[in-house]
Amino acid sequence: MTDAPRIAIPYFTGNGHTRVLAEAVAKGAGGAALIDVENITDEDWQTLDAAEAILFATPTYMGSTAAGFDRFLEDASDRWPDLLWRDKIAGGMTVATYPSGDKLASLIRLAIYAAQMGMIWVGQAEIGAPVDPSKPGINAGGSWLGLTATSSRDKTQMVDADDLKTAHHFGTRIATATLRWRQG
Repeated sequence: MTDAPRIAIPYFTGNGHTRVLAEAVAKGAGGAALIDVENITDEDWQTLDAAEAILFATPTYMGSTAAGFDRFLEDASDRWPDLLWRDKIAGGMTVATYPSGDKLASLIRLAIYAAQMGMIWVGQAEIGAPVDPSKPGINAGGSWLGLTATSSRDKTQMVDADDLKTAHHFGTRIATATLRWRQG
């Protein structure tokens, strides 16, 4: 049996939506270290440095990543001169109020950041309805660069149920890609 991949999900959450999304991805991946970037510790940095995959998770605010997450990215860039995150699997996820919400801009920012860090970006691969009617609600936004979700109007739920199903699939994809990358 292959050891589970070491996956870390650094996240910023303004109202809890991004954490709920990250938890669904972690579950799909078979487990991941969730790291709240507002309370990051030296141990968290060690976890990130030891991870085989890092999935960036941030809300989209006004067409871009949240400032709280941007601070984390700036701090993490200290790893760039020595390419400490080189060849790690990377992916991104974001959640916003509207179905579009300009989430693609956030994913582009995260993908460029990962590329600058020498990481290997893995996007979304789930095809749902209307192309595959047997998967209603899966990847309903048709986002391929990464995982996008819409905050639910029902605040007891936080994120739309179909987006959480898609998140679970995304976590599985990341774990599979990480194991494949590990095996070379």
